[in-house]
Amino acid sequence: MENAPLSRRTSREHSVLPPRVLLLPVGSFEQHGPHLPLSTDTIIAETVCADAAAICEVDVAPTFAFSASGEHDGFAGLLSIGTDVTAAALTELVRSARASWRGVVIVSGHGGNTTALARVAEVARHEGDRLAYWVPRADDGDAHAGETETSVILTIDNSLVREDEVPADDQLPNGWRAIIQREGLRAVTASGVLGSPQRATLARGADLRRRWCAEVVSLVEALWETA
Repeated sequence: MENAPLSRRTSREHSVLPPRVLLLPVGSFEQHGPHLPLSTDTIIAETVCADAAAICEVDVAPTFAFSASGEHDGFAGLLSIGTDVTAAALTELVRSARASWRGVVIVSGHGGNTTALARVAEVARHEGDRLAYWVPRADDGDAHAGETETSVILTIDNSLVREDEVPADDQLPNGWRAIIQREGLRAVTASGVLGSPQRATLARGADLRRRWCAEVVSLVEALWETA
């Protein structure tokens, strides 16, 4: 069972393996428009970890599936633990990983965790832990539940995209990012979407997955180099 997934090993089986980098997938549970599941960010984080683990020798931790999603308040189905709790919990996980892994890469499918992740990284630097974190970026993409995320979900399981529910683009007001920070997404979009999900394609999703996987693999390699 030494080659079993991390969650299927015993402590003894894990103890005799060479130390590896740990990937920690972090998701969220929040609306992603009328066409994508509440667990979209979790699915993406798990997929990016699996893609990276197919390329480099890492361990993948069980998913941390709830995080800081308060900006989605007012949409049905939200389960959020806030920035402070997210940062505190991830900090403790990084601390507890010291003895068993060479370093940790937090793979967050939710961009709204950036503030929490920066706090975790600051503590890790102060305490001497090897830590990197990743959030999905697409310079040519959109912000939430649009072309970017819809395309990636199409590559994972196209049955998760409710194609008859894909909304038309909302007309976002000027300064919408600042409005979201003050009042949440509900103040700028009735559908909960920030982008153009109608433009989503399998090809686009496959390209994003390749890019995102390569980014995570690069973070893993950088932790090995600094070990």
